[in-house]
Amino acid sequence: MTSQSKRRALITGASSGIGKATALAFAKAGIDVALVSRSQDKLEAIATTAREAGVNAKAYVLDLAKLEQVKAGIEAIATDFAPIDILVNNAGMGYTNPLSATPLSDWQQVIDLNLTSVFQCILGILPAMRNQQRGTIINVASIAGQQPFPTWGAYNVSKAGLIALSKTLAAEERTHGIRVVTISPGAVNTPLWDTDTVQMDFNRSAMLTPEIVAQSILHTALVPEQAVIESVTLMPSAGTL
Repeated sequence: MTSQSKRRALITGASSGIGKATALAFAKAGIDVALVSRSQDKLEAIATTAREAGVNAKAYVLDLAKLEQVKAGIEAIATDFAPIDILVNNAGMGYTNPLSATPLSDWQQVIDLNLTSVFQCILGILPAMRNQQRGTIINVASIAGQQPFPTWGAYNVSKAGLIALSKTLAAEERTHGIRVVTISPGAVNTPLWDTDTVQMDFNRSAMLTPEIVAQSILHTALVPEQAVIESVTLMPSAGTL
């Protein structure tokens, strides 16, 4: 399949930040998009903008924090929006707290959303991709998965686990024609920094923009099927965030 052939992507966390920017970048590149998040209104607005670029775009409301619903939910989307060639696992949360002060419930919430929900999304899409004998799964990790930062303990672990999940999946699925990509950005100026679970005061103007990360995700998706960009570490040129 060439970059000019019609493709279809499913993007989680598509209502804001990197997910929204990726959806719009894909649409401009002619890729149909299935948009997944908890916010119907935000998704519909993005889907409308994507359609204006001339692609098919559809909003699907699914709460990835409800782990027992994720696999079946993704399977249903994969059937409704078939054939899906690209899965972008972008949904996740930030969390800051020293490990010694992290309640078990907080730890579990971070691991559930940043790692286990991705595992469930993958299981939901694999049967269709195996049947097609092709597919690209792009997991949005973080530099924190490679270089742990103090007070980001649960987040560091969740992203390191996601990197390991990606490597294992790649080894297991390449014989089925499925490629796996890990994107590890440094700090990105997204609404994550405005959430109650993140207590940090960084210079957001020095961070990567969601659009820059989205272009890197698009680039990995458009690599010819005979090749794969297995991992990308994308850092702001203005600093070491």
